[in-house]
Amino acid sequence: MTADLSQGPVCPVPLSHRETIILGHGSGGKLTHELIRTIFGKWLSNPYLDQGDDSARLPMPDGQLSISTDAHVVKPLFFPGGDIGRLAVCGTVNDVAMLGAVPLYLTASFILEEGFAISDLDKIVQSMADAAREAGITIVAGDTKVVEKGKADGVYISTTGVGVIPNSRKMQISGSAAQEGDVILISGSLGDHGIAILSARNELAFEVALESDTAPLNGMIEALLEVAPDVHVLRDPTRGGLATTLIEIANQSKVDIAINEINIPVKEPVKAACEMLGFDPLYLANEGKLIIILPENQAQRAIEALRAHPYGRETSMIGRVSSAKDGSPEVTLLTPYGSTRMLTMLAGEILPRIC
Repeated sequence: MTADLSQGPVCPVPLSHRETIILGHGSGGKLTHELIRTIFGKWLSNPYLDQGDDSARLPMPDGQLSISTDAHVVKPLFFPGGDIGRLAVCGTVNDVAMLGAVPLYLTASFILEEGFAISDLDKIVQSMADAAREAGITIVAGDTKVVEKGKADGVYISTTGVGVIPNSRKMQISGSAAQEGDVILISGSLGDHGIAILSARNELAFEVALESDTAPLNGMIEALLEVAPDVHVLRDPTRGGLATTLIEIANQSKVDIAINEINIPVKEPVKAACEMLGFDPLYLANEGKLIIILPENQAQRAIEALRAHPYGRETSMIGRVSSAKDGSPEVTLLTPYGSTRMLTMLAGEILPRIC
């Protein structure tokens, strides 16, 4: 039989009969199109993607754009409470929402390793679809490349998110907007994601009943801004944790920040793991927690709104903002023993490959 080269090489084995990714899936030919149709199209089909063009034509309401991009290399790919697909969507949605934006669209590119199980890819893309549906956003464009076996680690995902900051939002929410007299809230317990990843890697000497907190926070943020329209800062403390994120905010806003350790929620399994490994939960990664800095007169309403949301039930007021002494911003922690220690920025990587 002679192959019709104008239509590309013959594909004798359809994707439905294959169990792993092969280099041909990244060729741009029949195998690529079949992969798009049977995996990505199955879970992510929508009018924008289905146009089949090289870019998406998107309607955009009035307002300012918020755009963020991220790459995801978490190991393992599947962990308690999520997987790389859910993480990719939630992480990017959250970054877009931290300016007070309404996330709308997301693009995704996949680096697949030859030999990667197609059944696992199907689970990951389904997880992305579920997370996008929960967040109320649409995945409108994507790309897939395949590299040789041993040149990657199963799958890497890069995402870009687009949202709009409505003109009705009178406040300019930014890391540089914290003001003297503001109070600081955290929407839940610290370190859940980092310790869940460690547990999934079997790097703990004991088992922990703990799930990652990976979640889209934009719905909770909308509920917050309904009752506290003068929020100054929103930030999700991912890599580097709460301490590093607060230092970034203090430097941006040129203010001092003081937090009280007693008021910072940390689950017992996280405390136990940190004590055993010598970690500080203030520096552990989170993927579903929110730092809010706002005027004190709106704090109680904000706490009530956050605690009414499934992702904010553990919300706590943890600190205050004051003017920086001598123009040199500091972040300090009041310990349960009444002493105060200076927090410094994380110098290295405590847990690589956590997002």
